[in-house]
Amino acid sequence: MAKGKTFEESLQELEAIVSQLERGDVPLEEALDAFKKGMDLSKSLEVTLKNAEKTLTKVMTEENQEVPFEEGEA
Repeated sequence: MAKGKTFEESLQELEAIVSQLERGDVPLEEALDAFKKGMDLSKSLEVTLKNAEKTLTKVMTEENQEVPFEEGEA
């Protein structure tokens, strides 16, 4: 993600790019630049989501050790 931008801000920017490209009223050169920027944002957002998922799928044991969450534990 761009420095200083939150996940939500980057997601809004990606949504704006998609809307702009879907309208089809963008010159080809601008559309290509927007597409590239959108792909970069998409990859960055995906990494953030995967990292969040890894964090959320861990639980702490009584000994304060992180372990992967498994169904049936709770």
